[in-house]
Amino acid sequence: MRIALIGSRWFGAQMFRLLAEKGHDLSVISLEEEDQLTKAARAASAPVLVLGRARRVLAADIPDEVDAIVAAHAHSFITAEARARASKAAIGYHPSLLPRHRGIAAVEWTMKCGDPIAGGSVYHLSDGMDEGPIAAQEWCFVYPDDDAGSLWRRALAPMGLRLLVKVVDDIETRGYADAFEQDPKAVTYAPALAAAEV
Repeated sequence: MRIALIGSRWFGAQMFRLLAEKGHDLSVISLEEEDQLTKAARAASAPVLVLGRARRVLAADIPDEVDAIVAAHAHSFITAEARARASKAAIGYHPSLLPRHRGIAAVEWTMKCGDPIAGGSVYHLSDGMDEGPIAAQEWCFVYPDDDAGSLWRRALAPMGLRLLVKVVDDIETRGYADAFEQDPKAVTYAPALAAAEV
């Protein structure tokens, strides 16, 4: 499939590697020139667009004839016009059991709230923050000695890579991804925290 991968950091770079290993035709939209995803894409001679400080992905940023958009640590708003450029789906990963902890600091709020169970969700991108229908979810225990960093590294990052690959496989084989509406009664938010609060 032709995939526009929008992302950053280790997670974005790992997603690039996994999708490339499966033979997908990848175009990358990254956040910074020195980012791990940018470097991985350039090393593989994949086309790269670096957004820089602009955290908004527009229709003109998405290549022609893209089957899917995959957001992997994107930290960008992907406009409806941009999402519509993907013929099959526009999906992203969020490190919580959506609709719980919508927002930028989901893992930190999982810890702050003392949640005994965490999880990850692949969802369809929408105009609302982390509001789109769920394509896949998985859960894990939060261990007593976990902090946000260890929970991300131990469970939520590997889970996200696995779930994104699963949903991309679904899109490739079936032509679509599952889409289950989020429960509006279970919504909580995870706004950014000051360093002292983490």
